[in-house]
Amino acid sequence: MNDIVKKAREVIDIEIEGLKALRDNLNGSFEKMVEECLATQERGGKLVLTGVGKSGYIGQKIAATLSSIGSPSVFMHPVEALHGDLGLMQSNDIVIAMSYSGETEELLAVLNPAKRLGMKIIAVTGSNDSRLSALCDLTVEMPVEREACPFNLAPTTTTTALLALGDALAMVLLQKRGFTKEDYGRLHPGGAIGRAVTMQIKDIMREGERFATVSPETKVKDTLLHMTSARCGCAIIVNDNHELMGIFTDGDFRRHVENDLDVLEQKVGEVMTCNPVHVRAESLAAEALKVVEDRKINDIVVVDNHKKVVGMIDVQDLPGLKLM
Repeated sequence: MNDIVKKAREVIDIEIEGLKALRDNLNGSFEKMVEECLATQERGGKLVLTGVGKSGYIGQKIAATLSSIGSPSVFMHPVEALHGDLGLMQSNDIVIAMSYSGETEELLAVLNPAKRLGMKIIAVTGSNDSRLSALCDLTVEMPVEREACPFNLAPTTTTTALLALGDALAMVLLQKRGFTKEDYGRLHPGGAIGRAVTMQIKDIMREGERFATVSPETKVKDTLLHMTSARCGCAIIVNDNHELMGIFTDGDFRRHVENDLDVLEQKVGEVMTCNPVHVRAESLAAEALKVVEDRKINDIVVVDNHKKVVGMIDVQDLPGLKLM
């Protein structure tokens, strides 16, 4: 093994050790922090994260993650807070102050003004004996034995641990608040996940002349003409009440014509696939994605609550809808 890979693995091993120490050290103070955050949200408040330097950058990420899972959060830079940004805080908010040393002057300077505004403050730090801890209402200690830096100076293991602690807080809050995948989608309407869990099948299906329906008495050659006219790779066979009976795809045609050229004159009801896979129009688009992945099919029939055909989904349409 060359020295580059060896050193990289050593760095990662040191950070893994730090994460294990963080995990093993979680205790009642973390539980209390979760309870305080939940109480803050229940009274309509937000979580205000603050820190300087590397802790500040991690704090911005944690705030963004918390907001994305329905826990309103903001990042407040301590220096900017001393020059007016304290105004973003309200008395029903809670402050989470992050500094591994617990001695960062810029951070300490903002705590007393915040307390005068009636804010409750939680410290996330490496030591209960720090000045930061002394100024806060609750301390969540995250001791880390060493940085991955050879001089034990550059924040590496400590910032990794802080990031993991923030993720742990976010995911526990998500669970405690009953936040669902659908809730997540509503907060991410521009992304593929958001579209998949908020869009319904009826929003993405082909309707009207964009898909082909025929009766079981229709000849295969005429069925193919309907498919060509609709520019789709299948025809859906329905009865007089427009209820689903079967499906006939271009793949079905190729398989049958290999054995019998006279298939063109047969009734499509004789060669169709009965009881094809189908989904409800009111179902979420995510269901269509799951059907495509699980069943490895290209065409999905869409029905209403009475099993009447109302549309179809062609797998070729999904990339254009940015669902795949």
